[in-house]
Amino acid sequence: MSDEKRRVIIADDSAIIRGLLEKMFKLEDDFVVVGSVSNGRKAIDCARETNPDVVITDVDMPELDGIAAMKILTGKMSVPVVVFSEDASLRPVAIENGALLFETKPALSAFKMENLKPFVNRIRDALKTVRPRSVMQKSKDDYPMISNKFKIVCLGASTGGPTAVQTVLSGLGSDFKLPVLYTQHIDVDADKKMVNWFKSSCPNIPMQLAEDGMEAMPGNVYMAPAEKHLIVDYVNSVGRAVLKLTDEPPEHFLRPAVNKLFRTCAEHYKKSCLGILLTGMGRDGAEGCKMILDNGGYTIVEDKSTCAVFGMPAAAIELNAASEVLPRTKIAERVLSLV
Repeated sequence: MSDEKRRVIIADDSAIIRGLLEKMFKLEDDFVVVGSVSNGRKAIDCARETNPDVVITDVDMPELDGIAAMKILTGKMSVPVVVFSEDASLRPVAIENGALLFETKPALSAFKMENLKPFVNRIRDALKTVRPRSVMQKSKDDYPMISNKFKIVCLGASTGGPTAVQTVLSGLGSDFKLPVLYTQHIDVDADKKMVNWFKSSCPNIPMQLAEDGMEAMPGNVYMAPAEKHLIVDYVNSVGRAVLKLTDEPPEHFLRPAVNKLFRTCAEHYKKSCLGILLTGMGRDGAEGCKMILDNGGYTIVEDKSTCAVFGMPAAAIELNAASEVLPRTKIAERVLSLV
């Protein structure tokens, strides 16, 4: 092992457990605790900031449980995870989902430093099989390289969506190269007013209400009208999406539905589809994000810190359907780096 200290994040909803684990690691010369958090969502945020060598997490935690958080940490972020749970029956699911190690948490009365020494030793041994942090480390401002050549952006939002979308679109500049298809949960008769508002607040990128049979042109935004699902009907001979508006039944009481748009973009564009899911109540868009990923595409989900309502993004994260989770102020920058 390198002389460099291993950086540890502890995630547990019990402040007592976190304190005991911190005390335990302070006795070790080759470990340093860089984060102590109460749920999986905070563990992911902390990992982005501190670039840990290992996250030690409980399973049963509020907001985002340990298994759901581990899928993101071990997947897109390549951070080793040790699951520390009192429920030994969770060992198979933890290992199956990427845990470096599963340790059964003792009863609080049995938490003694001398009894936890073997736990530290097992973590130390397990980390010997992982690339050292000096190889894996990158700036928190560096993003993973994506080989996809994106050809379309699909965008979904609900409560608080217009302001979030304005922030993203304004950051794309006046020479954006891809068409953007946008589904917003909106009341009847409000769609035209919203498009006019976007025209004045985001003059850098043209927006219009989508029409049946319309060809989606690069550098333009097409918004679903109220009470119409917006989908991609087919891709024409020059690679452009031909749009279709449908009166199909609402999906989960929603028309237009983000899932409808995202699924058809995923079907037609596969790995060339970039999905963005912003603030909103409910779960619409989560399943669509999952389909985009399953077809080789990429998804960006808004972080809780900037959401008006963290419903739709949280659902996508829980479904392990978020390639990245970013505050809205960082999304345009990331999109430009990808396309």
